[in-house]
Amino acid sequence: MPSENLSKQIAFIKEIDKLKYIQRKTRLLNSERQENDAEHSWHLAVMAIILAEHANHAIDILKVVKMVLIHDLVEIDAGDTFIYDSQKNHSNSEAERIAAERIFGLLPEEQAAELIDIWEEFEAGKTEEAKFARSMDRLEPLLQNTSNNGGTWKEFDVPYEKVYEKKKVIKEGSDRLWNFAEQLLDESVEKGILKKDAPQ
Repeated sequence: MPSENLSKQIAFIKEIDKLKYIQRKTRLLNSERQENDAEHSWHLAVMAIILAEHANHAIDILKVVKMVLIHDLVEIDAGDTFIYDSQKNHSNSEAERIAAERIFGLLPEEQAAELIDIWEEFEAGKTEEAKFARSMDRLEPLLQNTSNNGGTWKEFDVPYEKVYEKKKVIKEGSDRLWNFAEQLLDESVEKGILKKDAPQ
């Protein structure tokens, strides 16, 4: 018979398989297929490892990887909120808090507490690790949309100003990556795949 800890850990591992079914609005690079949350989280983890040298400050890369791998697990219960949704607030909601306690609560107490702390740290966005993790979270869909002729920006008629506002979080984790992101945004405007609002 497995130990109580192992039973809880296996239950958690089985539960998080559901992340593979949570569809995001963003599509894979150069593709019509929508990305799922598990693919998104994996991509951010690899990005964090590869791009760590560009962080504004020294970071604990293992903590960043943990953050990006678990940050969307709450969406198993709470669902994905499109970042440009004008109806729903894309901030830590009560639904996400309840989801975090249920999903991480499947684990042994010590592990559950650690992952809830890491999830909260990511959501707060105050530590260097959280800032860099959030940079990854905003950079990946930027790369996707620029590869897809505007992708969700064009599909949902999202103006440059709104995209810029959401993407400038990248700067908090990495000035260098923000400079790169700004170039991509400017190029997107020049190509006509991202439109600036007309001056008032």
